[in-house]
Amino acid sequence: MLLVLGIILIVGLIVSHEFGHFIVARRNGVEIEEFGIFFPPRIYSHTTKAGWVFSINALPLGGFVKLKGEHDSDREPGTYGAAKLLAKCKILLAGVTVNLITGLVLLTVLAVIGMPQVINNQYTVKSNTKLLTRRVIINDVVAGSPAAKAGLRVGDQLTGFVQSGGRGTVAITQADKLRSLTQKFAGKTVAVHYERDGKSQIVQVHFLSSNSNYELGVGTQQMNLSRSTWAAPLVALGLGGQLIIATLQGLGHSLAGLGGLIAGAVTHNTVARQNGQSAATANLTGPVGIFAILRSTSALGYQFVLFIVAYISLVLAFMNILPIPVVDGGRLYITLITRAIKRPLTAKREEAINLASVVVLLFLFVLITIADVKRFY
Repeated sequence: MLLVLGIILIVGLIVSHEFGHFIVARRNGVEIEEFGIFFPPRIYSHTTKAGWVFSINALPLGGFVKLKGEHDSDREPGTYGAAKLLAKCKILLAGVTVNLITGLVLLTVLAVIGMPQVINNQYTVKSNTKLLTRRVIINDVVAGSPAAKAGLRVGDQLTGFVQSGGRGTVAITQADKLRSLTQKFAGKTVAVHYERDGKSQIVQVHFLSSNSNYELGVGTQQMNLSRSTWAAPLVALGLGGQLIIATLQGLGHSLAGLGGLIAGAVTHNTVARQNGQSAATANLTGPVGIFAILRSTSALGYQFVLFIVAYISLVLAFMNILPIPVVDGGRLYITLITRAIKRPLTAKREEAINLASVVVLLFLFVLITIADVKRFY
């Protein structure tokens, strides 16, 4: 249910982004031709009483609002092209604003009900932060290890070890202490207490000897939840800034990788091309990856699902303000530049720029989808 909820909320982010454009456009006298969820080809369409088309499409790359007369050179009343510069800026920034506010509101709510700790040195207001839970979650199971043979899975929460006969009971609250704990029971049969899907379970595991590479055979990560009250908005702003910076850094690495990929393809350097492709997709994920991430985080609780949705909302705001011609930010910058130099784009040139951008984005989408399938499946 949490997985389904996460998918619905992410689709809701797309709808709210486009609805921002929709409302602001209508308030500024620009007529709507189509409101689309995802990108064509169409799966479903319906013409409303107001005359605009609502559509659901096949490519889950976002959404769109098609305005009447979208070329900057259009001058017919009711067209986007005929709107004043301030109105165009408002329309283009509306979706970004909605996603930014949504992301910060969700982070504020999480700070109150329980904020997951997901990055190192995550921003908090120490004087107003209370630790709610400390959990150690399995994020990797070594094939053929005692953990794998016992049926432990990724997503299980380790809670404690009890040696046969009830001796040597220890609680597991810190991932970085797990190695020393497993060494304590090396070569012994241990009752491993864990939680799966909210239910407590126990399995008997015979740990390997201490001179092996692993006694239990799992990788783990720390999952803490903390709560704030009056500082919740500050936590949301601080953490939101950290997430945007991390996204910017990842995008920089991806662009460098894309450059290496193109250079390798042009020079027929297979190694450079493969390295560039790996770097270009290592820090990005698409619909396949988002589904896989939601599926795994849904087992951790609703706080983690809401966090993923909040993060995606902030990423949508950030990516749409970048100077990429086919997205809102690119169109805004092109509009401002052409106004500054007093040389508006012709409809033909504007379409050529947008087409080139779409081709590049579709190419990246294919690369990211292939990488996601390899990474998660």
